[in-house]
Amino acid sequence: MFTAEEVSAQVSAKYRDRLRFTVKEITASTNLDIKELAASGAPEGEIVAAGAQTAGRGRLGRSFYSPPEAGIYTSALLRPEFSGAVAAAVTTAAAVAAADAIETVCGVSAGIKWVNDIYIGSRKVCGILTESSVGADGRLSYAVVGIGINVADKGFPDDIRGKAGAIGAGLSVRPKLTAELWERFFAYYDALPDRAYMDGYRRRSILTGKTVSF
Repeated sequence: MFTAEEVSAQVSAKYRDRLRFTVKEITASTNLDIKELAASGAPEGEIVAAGAQTAGRGRLGRSFYSPPEAGIYTSALLRPEFSGAVAAAVTTAAAVAAADAIETVCGVSAGIKWVNDIYIGSRKVCGILTESSVGADGRLSYAVVGIGINVADKGFPDDIRGKAGAIGAGLSVRPKLTAELWERFFAYYDALPDRAYMDGYRRRSILTGKTVSF
């Protein structure tokens, strides 16, 4: 299992004091861990990563398969100062950051589908779940960005075997990939109103030119 110190050592000096990592071998859900930190008043930049989750979740309440020795499951605490309309772009920025990190660290091309899914070829290798809490004044009190990346293929359950995949890298990339992921995300997040991530999103969209039904 990798450690918080190994992840922090891979972060550039610009972000080293801002990003504070906690690494757990196993947890119920890194999003839930961050929500607990948010409720206790923790500042933006708290990040939890785990080697496995027992209750990982995706969009619409779906479960997110998070077995040991297979991936990175990680979430970050945000306390946005901008409007809810701008904050809605957090997931898109996270998708581009995840694709950037996968390509940089693992040397494989990554595509984006529907904002929150990262694909390599025809297989989904990463999912993103953003959740938020709104105060009585209608402003966001905090947001949680959760990202799960399948690094190694340890086999998948029957219900997702046809579409799930893994990067195919060794587990030793996890500290570097975690650091690269969040450093790139916060670079986009800091300039979120400028939509600096959009060129990367358009370039990687796997639906451009496709016919879709909804």
